[in-house]
Amino acid sequence: MAALSVNVVRKRFPALGAAPEKLVLENVRFAASEGETVAVLGPSGCGKTTLLNLVAGLDPEFEGRIERPPGRLAFVFQEPRLLPWRTVEDNLRFVLAGEADAKARIDAALAEVELPDAGPVYASRLSLGMARRVALARALVVRPSLLLLDEPFVSLDQPTAWRLRLLLLDLLARHAVTTLLVTHEPREAVMLADRILLLTAAPGRPRAELRVPLSPEERRDLARIEAVARRLLPDRPEPLAVEAA
Repeated sequence: MAALSVNVVRKRFPALGAAPEKLVLENVRFAASEGETVAVLGPSGCGKTTLLNLVAGLDPEFEGRIERPPGRLAFVFQEPRLLPWRTVEDNLRFVLAGEADAKARIDAALAEVELPDAGPVYASRLSLGMARRVALARALVVRPSLLLLDEPFVSLDQPTAWRLRLLLLDLLARHAVTTLLVTHEPREAVMLADRILLLTAAPGRPRAELRVPLSPEERRDLARIEAVARRLLPDRPEPLAVEAA
């Protein structure tokens, strides 16, 4: 049984001023089972982030139906969206809403993202890479049943992005949370996802759905990732330049 079921018949943005009505998504149907990671890949402007917003319930104006798993939903946006005037610990405590075991869960979440001593640091003093780690910790500390990731490593240098992808691999395996990942990077999709949903240019329509034939060990091997990406996505030949030290 699917943990997440998505059927977006049509999503339009209404006319605004001189801009006409715009069809953004059409006939996007897919499902994700419990603990599965599905990546949505497509050209810029094809509606990937809009699709995440629909799944999150942030935009209810569409034709179709989305069924989410029971429990909490966590969303990691393109920007970390931390409160800069609060400490890291305060940013995580905010989403736990006074739960009795908040301190222990915060400490465990920060240890998982390899920032065990960052709790008292103000978010404004974090590097971008550290802030993205904290955003992952904030998402997972609520123990979500559905995790949404909107290009979580965009604008990072390649070595840092590679290290955070490896970290995310470990976190997804440990938490076994159903995950929907939006990315513009095909190698990132191959590395992290069990399946890839390819969308056409706008309006986004399903172009293909691909299963990624990689073992957990192979997902840490850049050469294997590149080989599978070239085979699955032959029209996306650009290499993923990574110093995998």
